[in-house]
Amino acid sequence: ISLLVRNKDQRSRDYGNIVSMFRPGHADYPFTEKYGIRDYRGGGRSSGRETIGRVAAGAIASKILNELGISLCAYTKAIGPYVINETEYNYSEISQNSLYMPNNNIAEQAGQYITSLMKETNSCGGVIECIADGLPVGLGEPVFDKLDATLAHAMMSIPATKAFAVGSGFEAAGMTGLEHNDPFYMQGRR
Repeated sequence: ISLLVRNKDQRSRDYGNIVSMFRPGHADYPFTEKYGIRDYRGGGRSSGRETIGRVAAGAIASKILNELGISLCAYTKAIGPYVINETEYNYSEISQNSLYMPNNNIAEQAGQYITSLMKETNSCGGVIECIADGLPVGLGEPVFDKLDATLAHAMMSIPATKAFAVGSGFEAAGMTGLEHNDPFYMQGRR
């Protein structure tokens, strides 16, 4: 399989204002220190554009996983202060809005929020949630390549990712063992 994405939206002159300064929260300073090279006209391996290969390969991988009975559903759970409560999820609305949120009303509010930030030359963060269904029991390896560890490694290698959680994530710290344990139950003969 070969993938090619022609980037026609990159213009070196757009980076002229950062010739003599490093961007906060960006890898251009550590890259300069580590490799002794600075190309202010983009980020190279630290550029957000690096993510396109993952997106394209992920689309192909998703089709292969589907053939194996494994399905993925990813969506935007929050943008800035606009967080969708799980009781308000409507998965059929994910593809109906440009923010891929499972609630069109909150997606509209979040979109207006983003527009207002852009007018101020500002930005915000968000939370992406993914549900994987049909995974085989025991996926991963016992020590360093546990499923959670492998997923965390992959997700944290995306340039903009700043946190990763599985299941209850940080909320688990505030729960008792009885609240947090997943009980076993029978479904069919398994």
